[in-house]
Amino acid sequence: MKTYDVIIFDLDGTLSDSGEGITKSAQYALSKFGINKEPDDLKHFVGPPLKEEFKNAYNFSDEDAAKAVEYYRERYAVKGIFENRPYDGVENLLRELKGRGYILAVASSKPEYYVTKILDYFNLSSYFEVVVGSEMNGARTSKTEVIEEALKRLNMSDRRKEVLMVGDKEHDVLGARAAGLDCVAVGYGYGTKEELTAAQPLKIVASIEELLRFFD
Repeated sequence: MKTYDVIIFDLDGTLSDSGEGITKSAQYALSKFGINKEPDDLKHFVGPPLKEEFKNAYNFSDEDAAKAVEYYRERYAVKGIFENRPYDGVENLLRELKGRGYILAVASSKPEYYVTKILDYFNLSSYFEVVVGSEMNGARTSKTEVIEEALKRLNMSDRRKEVLMVGDKEHDVLGARAAGLDCVAVGYGYGTKEELTAAQPLKIVASIEELLRFFD
């Protein structure tokens, strides 16, 4: 296996199962526009930048999409952020990888404020050298932009071949590729097998255990 020095993780669907809080907050936001959906129908909101997803999935204007994000955060900031749990085995994975000398980081399209709060809440922050998310004002939401910021903070912008991205959706794979990184996709998150296969990551792993074995 090719050796890497740095591993950048996505958060939602990769380190934590955050679907309940995200889908219920999206449901709350959509209800403000008279759109009534069940949380199970809103799993497509897990992972992608929120504003873009409101625009793409519901043809919202730029203005309505921005308003929908505001409504979403009304619920998410108070309740949704904690309707979330790390996947079983995640802390062991991070402990093992850090113990082997890997530098670990997080790059998420979720606002950095929330990412940090979630990692603190689950006592996972100490495993990461760098934690990057989007800005609350909507800046830096694309996966490539977030990855680029992580590389900058890690001083790895000129050493991209030594960095691996781990994510669960096609935009993780495509964002990593656009930034010149290899990507391993996890099949236990929110990306479908079809979308991940089409995105052509370096490898698709089915479990946390298989992900850890990838680094043996």
